[in-house]
Amino acid sequence: MTDDELHRNVRRVVEAGAVLGVDIQPRRFPDGTKTAAEAAAAIGVDVGQIVKSLIFSVDGNVVVAYVSGSNQLDESKLAVAAGGEQCGRVDAGTVREVTGFPIGGVPPFGHAQQLPVFVDPDLMQYDEVWAAAGTWNDVFGLAPDELVRASGGVVTDLRRD
Repeated sequence: MTDDELHRNVRRVVEAGAVLGVDIQPRRFPDGTKTAAEAAAAIGVDVGQIVKSLIFSVDGNVVVAYVSGSNQLDESKLAVAAGGEQCGRVDAGTVREVTGFPIGGVPPFGHAQQLPVFVDPDLMQYDEVWAAAGTWNDVFGLAPDELVRASGGVVTDLRRD
C-alpha cells in the first residue's frame, strides 16, 4: 500500500511508530479485524497473538490494557496494577477522545493523550503479535518487546483466572 492509499488513522500510526523506532507495515483486511477471533482468522495466526487494546477507567483515570486475544481482562488486577481500587469500562466516545481512534481500531501508540499502559505477559511468549493500526480493517505485526517499549507499557498479570 502506498501512503496515499492508507486511511488517515493508519498514517498516524505509521508516523507514530517511526518516531518510536518501530517500522510498521500495515495490512488491510476488508472484512474487518474488529474482534480478536476475526483478526486471528484473517491474519492466519493464533488468537493469543492478537493484542486486544482495552480502555478502562481506574478511579476516574483512563488507562490502557493490552491483553492477549485468548485472555479476558481481570478488572480487579488492572485496578491494582494502576494503583487504584475501582475499575470500569469507558464508553466509545471516551475511547475516541483519549486515543483518537475507534473501538476495535485502537493501536498501541499514537494516542491523542498519554495514558498509563499495562501489558498482559501472555503476549510475551510469541515472536510476533498483531495490533490494530487505527481502523477495524488494518493491523500490523511487531515483536512483543517492541510493543512494551514503544507503548511505555508495564508487563503485569491481567488475565482473568
